[in-house]
Amino acid sequence: MELILRLPGEAEEAEFLRAHRATSPSVPTFLHYYEEGMAFRRYLELLTEHARGESLPPGHVPSTFLFAFAGSSIVGRVAIRHALNAYLERFGGHIGYVVVPEYRRRGYATAILGQSLGIARLKLGLTRVLLTCDDDNVGSIRTIEKNGGVFENIATPDGDKPKRRYWIATTHPHA
Repeated sequence: MELILRLPGEAEEAEFLRAHRATSPSVPTFLHYYEEGMAFRRYLELLTEHARGESLPPGHVPSTFLFAFAGSSIVGRVAIRHALNAYLERFGGHIGYVVVPEYRRRGYATAILGQSLGIARLKLGLTRVLLTCDDDNVGSIRTIEKNGGVFENIATPDGDKPKRRYWIATTHPHA
C-alpha cells in the first residue's frame, strides 16, 4: 500500500471535498480551521501559515497538517503539532489522525502514524511524541501500540471520555 502524506494541489479540490463530506459528519474535527464555503486556495494557505506559527487562534500551537493519499484518493489526514501546550499535554498529544470511513480497517492509520513519526523526527526534531485516544477506541489503541506506543496513564477531561496517553520514541523501528 503506497501512502503519501502531503497537502492536496489546487486541482484536487473535488477529492478534498469528497473526503471532507464523507468524514466530517462522524468526525467534526476532520478538517482543522476549514469553514464551509472557504476558498480552497485560502484553506491551503492557512495550513501553511499555521505550520509556520502564523495566524494561529489563541491557545493553538504550530502544526503540520497533511492529507494521506493512496493513489489519487484521500484516505485520511494527520495533524502533527510542533509543541505541546497544557491542554495538548494532558489530552491531545502531538499527533492526531483520522481515516476516511470507507478506508478504515485497512492499515492506513498505522501507516499514517508511522510516516508522521518520521516527520516529527526529521522535520521537527522531536525525539518522542505523545499520542492520546479515547479509552474505548480499540482501533487507535492498536495503531498506537503497533507504532511503539508505551502506555503512560488515563486522563479524564471535564465532561469528556477518558483519554489513554502513550509516548512513542520517534526513533522506534516502525517510524
